[in-house]
Amino acid sequence: MLQGSSRSFGDTYKIVNHLVSKWNYDVIDLNMKVIGQYDYEYKNAGDDFRNVITEVITNYDTIIFATPVYWYTMSGIMKAFFDRISDVIRTEKDLGRQLRGKNMAMISTSNSKDLIKGFNMPFVASANYLGMHYLGDIHTWVEDNQIPNEVELIINTFDTKLKKTLNN
Repeated sequence: MLQGSSRSFGDTYKIVNHLVSKWNYDVIDLNMKVIGQYDYEYKNAGDDFRNVITEVITNYDTIIFATPVYWYTMSGIMKAFFDRISDVIRTEKDLGRQLRGKNMAMISTSNSKDLIKGFNMPFVASANYLGMHYLGDIHTWVEDNQIPNEVELIINTFDTKLKKTLNN
C-alpha cells in the first residue's frame, strides 16, 4: 500500500493502519521519501522514486493507493508519484511495462462523508492506460480522531472484496 499524505500519522494513516491490522499489508509512506516533481529533463533521477517504484513493481501484484483529499483531488505527494510513473514508461520501458496485469485500488480519506463525483477518475484512467486491473475504491473519513462505525463497515466490505478478488 502506498500512503500519500503530508502527515505520516494523520487520518489517512488511521485508515491504512486499520487495514494493515486486518490483512498485514506492507505500507510505503511516500511522505518519508524524497520524490521530486516530474521533469522533462529527468533532473530528479537521483531521488527516491526509482527505488520505490522498483520495489513496488518487483514485490507486489496489487497496489493500493491511500490518499487524503486535498482541494478535491489526491494529495500533492501522490500526484508527484503518479506523474513520475512517466519516468519509467519513457526511460525505463522494461520496468514500466511490468505494471501491466497488476492490480490497483484506491482509498481516499477526509473529514467528511462527501466526496466529489469523479475523484477516482485519475486512478481508474491511469490503471487503464497502464494496463492494470482496477479493483475499485472507497472513501473513508475520520470523526473526532476515530473511525466511525459506518466507515468501519466500508473498510471491512472493501477488505473482504479485495481478499475474494485476489484469492480467485
